Amino acid sequence: MKKDPKSIKFHYEKLGCDATTLRHSLSNRLTYTVGKDPITATKRDWFHAVAYMVRDRLAERWMETMRGYYRDDAKRIYYFSLEFLVGRMLVNSLSNLGFHEECQKLMDELGLDLDELREVEQDAALGNGGLGRLAACFLDSMATLGLHGYGYGIRYEYGMFNQRIVNGEQVEHPDNWLRYGNPWEFSRPEVIYPVKFFGKVVEYNDDTGDNRHHWVDTEEVMAMAFDTPVPGYGNDVVNNLRLWTAKATRDFELRYFNEGNYLKAVEDKNESENLSKVLYPDDSTQMGRELRLKQQFFFVSASLQDILHRFGRYHTDFDTLPDKVAIQLNDTHPSVAIPELMRLLMDVHHVPWDKAWGITQRVFSYTNHTLMPEALETWPVSLFERILPRHMQIIYEINARFLRDVMHQNPGDGDILRRMSIINEDGQRHLRMAHLAIVGSHKVNGVSQIHTELMKRSIFRDFDRYFPGRIINITNGVTPRLWLKQANPHFSALISSRIGEDWVSDLNQLRHLVPLAEDAEFRNGFMTAKLANKKRLAGLIQDRLGLAVDPDSLFDVQIKRIHEYKRQLLNVLHIVTRYNRIRQGLGELTPRTVIFGGKAAPGYVMAKRIIRLINDVADIVNNDPAVNHVLKVAFIPNYDVSTALDIIPAADLSEQISTAGTEASGTGNMKLAMNGALTIGTLDGANIEILEAVGEDNMFIFGLDASQVEQCRHDYNPMEFYHANAELKTTLDMISSGFFSPEEHHRYQPLVHSLLHQGDPYFILADYASYISAQESVDRHYRDRDSWARKAILNVAHMGNFSSDRTIMQYAEKIWQLNGQ
Repeated sequence: MKKDPKSIKFHYEKLGCDATTLRHSLSNRLTYTVGKDPITATKRDWFHAVAYMVRDRLAERWMETMRGYYRDDAKRIYYFSLEFLVGRMLVNSLSNLGFHEECQKLMDELGLDLDELREVEQDAALGNGGLGRLAACFLDSMATLGLHGYGYGIRYEYGMFNQRIVNGEQVEHPDNWLRYGNPWEFSRPEVIYPVKFFGKVVEYNDDTGDNRHHWVDTEEVMAMAFDTPVPGYGNDVVNNLRLWTAKATRDFELRYFNEGNYLKAVEDKNESENLSKVLYPDDSTQMGRELRLKQQFFFVSASLQDILHRFGRYHTDFDTLPDKVAIQLNDTHPSVAIPELMRLLMDVHHVPWDKAWGITQRVFSYTNHTLMPEALETWPVSLFERILPRHMQIIYEINARFLRDVMHQNPGDGDILRRMSIINEDGQRHLRMAHLAIVGSHKVNGVSQIHTELMKRSIFRDFDRYFPGRIINITNGVTPRLWLKQANPHFSALISSRIGEDWVSDLNQLRHLVPLAEDAEFRNGFMTAKLANKKRLAGLIQDRLGLAVDPDSLFDVQIKRIHEYKRQLLNVLHIVTRYNRIRQGLGELTPRTVIFGGKAAPGYVMAKRIIRLINDVADIVNNDPAVNHVLKVAFIPNYDVSTALDIIPAADLSEQISTAGTEASGTGNMKLAMNGALTIGTLDGANIEILEAVGEDNMFIFGLDASQVEQCRHDYNPMEFYHANAELKTTLDMISSGFFSPEEHHRYQPLVHSLLHQGDPYFILADYASYISAQESVDRHYRDRDSWARKAILNVAHMGNFSSDRTIMQYAEKIWQLNGQ
């Protein structure tokens, strides 16, 4: 009689992390996994061998963690996100597992350079900006806190794009990050689920007379899983990030091939597998919109099938699903999961509507990341109905029942029904995905205090009144393991030498740095570490751009997605103003290097024009001998996690200058302050909470606040500011007249026209004078380096509340209801 494989017990002998065992493991991986010997091994071969050696140690902890989760049968947290910007994994894994130093010693013994091997690793192209990096921080914190956390997303083959700058312009190239393989992932060809599209819905009564729906005549794509281990810090917990790749149900049509029609033979395969090719396909065309919707449904359908399969292995009663499963929707992209869970419960498992809806609401919670109505995701009903006909039926029913309840509480008020409806009936009918997410979740959270208050007062005011207590605030945070310990090893070592290493997993310990701000030796140590980081970044800028910058100058940094509301343009106006003052010999200006980084969406014309303006201004400034000894401008292309780790520790000044009321939170502000950069910023997003933590004396605040912005909207006249401020007028005239684009004088006329004659929607001109004044204050304070260092250390000391560990603990308590788990 055959033995049940599930009953087999293996004895796991934990792999050691001492130098001898690591050397033996590395030899095995190079020989048996990479298939090379030291004589022929390239640097990439050595990187893969080291990565596999580390992965072995991740895997054994991973298996033990998963076995423990099944034994505990505790509630599991599933984080649904279209983006996971995990960055490079080698050094992070070594650090979290606790044998970075041992590995470093082994590399030294072998004549290898761990830093060089780290540079071989490509950033995983699984995201674009703050949304994806936040998701990665949350996975790190869940593992570090020992929570039963999982990430679900898409394994993009090409990510978004690789950004190159050609003649000052952004040019997009495919980001083929998987070209050389990914040593961290495990393919799971046995974990595969069908995902359906199109077709029609057949309604019938079953043998018991119950009404049923059957989705038929569909097109199918298979979702196959790839798993990536996510290690916690210092606790041997390793959680899982499961990403889906699209596979065709039929790879190859031999009939077409034999007829000589080779393209037709693989047509179905290519079309199906497009779903996981690229992050955020351009949705300016009908085909692009269709692909984007299918992409979103693809990953949530596969993920929900996987979750229900896992739940069903040990449970049969769906009433207990909310006790065992919590799903967090990271923005509206995964909100189609709500009708999909309803479909699976009702159509597949025959759970009645009322019970299914109660389960669904208790399982889901939703994080909102934007206040701007134009950024809230909507879908044309006609498109949605064609691609997902059964889900459209379910949404119609959800909406009808919801509006009936709203009407009972607001009899005779047709306007509130129109405002709260999941379907916008104005003009072409659209689905409001944020409304669906709010109605289908038990909790909705904003990501900073001001963002949440504005949600309640503006775009979701009706929902806050109807669902009192459903909308709450949980301010974002970042992981200190990556963004301080790994990013800034010199400064981290200095901190640990004075207050110990507990701060790495308890960031509130940084408060013990407050008295050290008055310690001259500690301030000198901080300035020494900062200068070393600046020299390193200066070398990187020289290598990438051929531009020599002075590490003793103030490094003024704005690194984020290029968007009008983030106001890189306001920064440029200051650069031009500063350029003019230097040429005219006005005032005492501190030498400064202004550093930009960020990508513009391929179809975002104005954002791409701003990138070109930055580079055109840089070309003039950097080559003007009257100026370039005290002012340089650098746009570092292809901004990603690894580039951020190079820039952030070197920053002196952090530009957080979005229009008040537009940035939900921001996390770059936290990372930069955590590394000792002082913030110049508006009262927007998490800037407000950083201000409360560090104090007015240690930040440079300027500009209109959110309430003043709203008041100005009604009678704002940008031309008044243009005519009232001579420096502003000169600056705009230079840009508009072609001073920075002599080969094409009219290049920036549309940009200036949008400011002067199209309402300046982000109040750049209104905030200009206040911004320039704040920059003058920066110059004055930076001249006293010792005082600046004191302020920087106090910024670091008060960053304890901005750890993603605190954020996740609040999610666990307020939303996921883990009850001390």
